[in-house]
Amino acid sequence: MLTIAYIGNGKSTNRYHLPFATKLSDKIHVKTIYSRVIRDTWAKLPGTTYTTDINDIYDDPAIQLVVVTTPNHLHFETAKDALLHGKNVLLEKPFTETYAQAQELFDLAAEKGLLIQCYQNRRYDSDFLTVQKVIESGVLGDLLEVEMHYDYYRPEIPENTQEFSLNSSYLYGHACHTIDQVLSYFGEPETYHSEVRQLLGPNRMNDYFDLDFFYGPLKVSIKSSYFRIKERPSFVVYGKKGMFVKQTKDRQEEHLKMFYMPDHADFGIDLPEHYGCLTYYDDEGIYHEEKVVSEVGDYSRVYAGLYEAIINGKPKTVKDEETLVQMKILEDSIQAIYPR
Repeated sequence: MLTIAYIGNGKSTNRYHLPFATKLSDKIHVKTIYSRVIRDTWAKLPGTTYTTDINDIYDDPAIQLVVVTTPNHLHFETAKDALLHGKNVLLEKPFTETYAQAQELFDLAAEKGLLIQCYQNRRYDSDFLTVQKVIESGVLGDLLEVEMHYDYYRPEIPENTQEFSLNSSYLYGHACHTIDQVLSYFGEPETYHSEVRQLLGPNRMNDYFDLDFFYGPLKVSIKSSYFRIKERPSFVVYGKKGMFVKQTKDRQEEHLKMFYMPDHADFGIDLPEHYGCLTYYDDEGIYHEEKVVSEVGDYSRVYAGLYEAIINGKPKTVKDEETLVQMKILEDSIQAIYPR
């Protein structure tokens, strides 16, 4: 068993981590959850110790992995403290505020013979996995362009935020999902271009970003906004012979918000109305238009990978270099509105 503890007991821990860690009950044991104040906001996990003393984690030799889900600005210092206490670390995204902080954590982990990894659960989104399946089928021919959209219509969030903050920025809070998807599948880009905006004016919240990544003739774009009353397709993929459109996002988050958990067989599963549309000409010039059954997304694959890495010595699923490239992109891209 991999015995783990959490530093933080808010939405991140209870919505995006515990349902997937506990799904692997044959591999994962959640022993302790630390928070400065223990509230009744979330139901307690049976058999787990809840504590306000961080030393209940640090002084427990049975705990092999600490999962850090604190607010973003505390990621670096909390993860560093856990490493200094001899614990492997899974750190929520955005990993840190700067490239230098990320490098320091990786160096410290290497020095101590420990693992530290970013929690990149969106690698296991259904829509992203389905796009990979379509690309790898080869029916689109040579890839020309991939558009990825992560849209909301939540104008109240930027409208009620009067000053810019790095840690509440849309770029740091949401691009960390989609940039990782790009890097994990396409690799480090040859070049990239960033447009990061404050639609409500200078020194207001960063509420929009548009990032373009270039791989020879292929361009991969990430576009996101808080002011999209109708969401753009989650993915649009163009090749020389066709295109694929996946309109809707992975449904795991949708179900989690409804407290419909992974113990249901249909958790996160797309219905036929959610399937993407594939349009292409085959090698004989015959036109095809068809629905593509969605792949099954599963965030528990993050924890399965950690089990293999810590218990069985397998390579980490999220490479240090991928996290460092992401931090460089985030840090470079925010400079237009937050020069330092």
